[in-house]
Amino acid sequence: MGSKLSKGIVHHFAELKDPRIDRTKRHLLIDIVVIGICAVICGADDWVAMAKFGKAKQKWLSQFLALANGIPSHDTFARVFARLDPEGFQRCFLDWIETIRQRTHGEIIAIDGKTLRHSYDRSGNKGAIHMVSAWATANRLVLGQRKVDDKSNEITAIPELLRVLAVAGCIVTIDAMGCQKEIAEKIIEKQGDYVLALKGNQGTLLEDVKYYFTEAQKTQFQGVPYGFYETVDGDHGRIETRRYYTITALNGLRHRTDWKGWDMIGMVEATRELSGQISQETRYYIGSIGGDAELFAHAVRGHWGVENGLHWVLDIAFREDDSRVRKGHAPQNLAVLRHIALNLLKQEKTAKIGIKNKRLQAGWDEAYLFQVLFGRN
Repeated sequence: MGSKLSKGIVHHFAELKDPRIDRTKRHLLIDIVVIGICAVICGADDWVAMAKFGKAKQKWLSQFLALANGIPSHDTFARVFARLDPEGFQRCFLDWIETIRQRTHGEIIAIDGKTLRHSYDRSGNKGAIHMVSAWATANRLVLGQRKVDDKSNEITAIPELLRVLAVAGCIVTIDAMGCQKEIAEKIIEKQGDYVLALKGNQGTLLEDVKYYFTEAQKTQFQGVPYGFYETVDGDHGRIETRRYYTITALNGLRHRTDWKGWDMIGMVEATRELSGQISQETRYYIGSIGGDAELFAHAVRGHWGVENGLHWVLDIAFREDDSRVRKGHAPQNLAVLRHIALNLLKQEKTAKIGIKNKRLQAGWDEAYLFQVLFGRN
């Protein structure tokens, strides 16, 4: 088991810098990190649960960890993860991800933000924590995350996240908050492409794109190079029809040259029928992916998948919204632990059950926990 450990995920965290002074190092940093990873996989959501897990599984953990002074206390877990450099922890995480990620040309990387609703601190006058994450839709992997600074927003966090991500050959999708010239330029510089949602945060850009499509539809796109793709989905009496349009002739659009790589505009008309009621919604986008409407649909639907594939799972299976961890760097580092656990649980394919039940099974069955940790290594 020890040799598997040295070659597996934990190998990538071995060089993590210890923030403690020597006289306080009763427990090895790698032991603390490994116990934290295992505990979160098995259902732990806070420092007390981590320490309880460690004590319950001490005999099993001692097969591959030193544990010279036993299992760390919950205070030790709290102090270490509050002081651990989140940039260094993130680099180790990214190093590991690149060893298991099977990158394909045109892969969708959805970047989206999420607020931890119960993480606010009234006594300290601190608002809820907001995290921005990158999700690889094909691999179903979290690729990285950034905490949004208290006095900032996603516009500053997204470039920082892009700086450390490998996006070459991929299509990066971002909601309207990330529709910024500098973000588009960063993606192109890193040899990726983008599809960015539009709202009213870019001056006249949304109105210009709306007008472009309105005029083109009046003549049924006569003389306008365009692409079209349609999907129809339905279950339980619900029917959803989505029509995707792309236009690549952009000469009449203002400020087109201000956006690096911009070569298409897209529109999605979504119609939903349920119990005789019909609702409609239209959304607009800009991108650098050309006029292939099916590819545009793939990118848009891939971005919508981040809600079910990542945010919903973190809420339901990991109770992320209930987390009140705030001290120091602990929120970012605990988020990385959740992402490590989520990635490992999603990569484990033998158990045909949901993530919440996989966590339970890993806690009950040490052989299954071993499979989750080392099954792909």
